[in-house]
Amino acid sequence: MALLEVEDLKVYYPVKSGLFSPKRYLKAVDGVSFSLNEGETLSLVGESGCGKSTLGRALVQLEKPFSGRILIDGKDLRSLRGKALREARRDFQMIFQDPYGSLNPRLSIFSTLDEVLSLRYKEPERKRRSRAETLLEEVGFNPSFLDRYPHEFSGGQRQRIGIARALAAEPRFIVADEPVSALDVSVQASIINLLADIQKRTGTAFLFIAHDLAVVEHISQRIMVMYLGHIVESGPASELVQYPFHPYTQALVSAVPQIDQNGNKRIILNGDVPSPLEPPQGCPFHPRCIFAQQECRENNPVLNALTANANRQCACFKIK
Repeated sequence: MALLEVEDLKVYYPVKSGLFSPKRYLKAVDGVSFSLNEGETLSLVGESGCGKSTLGRALVQLEKPFSGRILIDGKDLRSLRGKALREARRDFQMIFQDPYGSLNPRLSIFSTLDEVLSLRYKEPERKRRSRAETLLEEVGFNPSFLDRYPHEFSGGQRQRIGIARALAAEPRFIVADEPVSALDVSVQASIINLLADIQKRTGTAFLFIAHDLAVVEHISQRIMVMYLGHIVESGPASELVQYPFHPYTQALVSAVPQIDQNGNKRIILNGDVPSPLEPPQGCPFHPRCIFAQQECRENNPVLNALTANANRQCACFKIK
């Protein structure tokens, strides 16, 4: 059952121009549609600057969409105001990329968690402290850490505190914005395993944002691939990684280090990602695609289900 439905979401930023010049926009997210099911982990991958984080922030109302709809249980978040929006916010939380900048250095760990708990639960501080102790235990910490401050913890430990803060509201889905990219490789696996354990225990749905397919392949039910503000391919995680269809996805998969390459060569893309301020006409990927034809330069392919496999979607004229 779909918990979250996103319909034609666009996040545009106005750009200053001359007095008599036409209004211009930086198109960070440009017409994205997808759904997230109860208890599912859906991963969003793509290069830096493709709009992944902006999309995640728009879902939790930290960015204001230009147009489109974000539906939770059929209710459009963009139409909610005041108390109704505050009530809806209990259903979603976010884990941020930077474990050093996402925690207030002046607040103890209890104060950090209590900012959420005091809004979620109208009960005495003693009971809220007990809840905070339980949250720390769920992320692998000793409850005695409650009175410590962020500077006393490593990056991986701070990220666990960020996860505990996200869980404090008992959300139905969490946006995890590259939660391991700023951490040492030795710590990344423990954080990913922790998130997987939390999902099994609580049934919380995750939108897991990453730029590395190797990180998300084994924890996701589905994967979406994003390029220049567009979703260009989506499907079941194992199928998409083993049999990528879109040329951009093929390049991402080829970049994943493997013990046995089986003769597969790394696909090197030519050029740089175009500016979202001046996206190319037609398919956004065609300037870097070796298969591009005239149709690709003139028209933007729609993300459609494949004829042979309805579970797979691809936005490419050469894939039917």
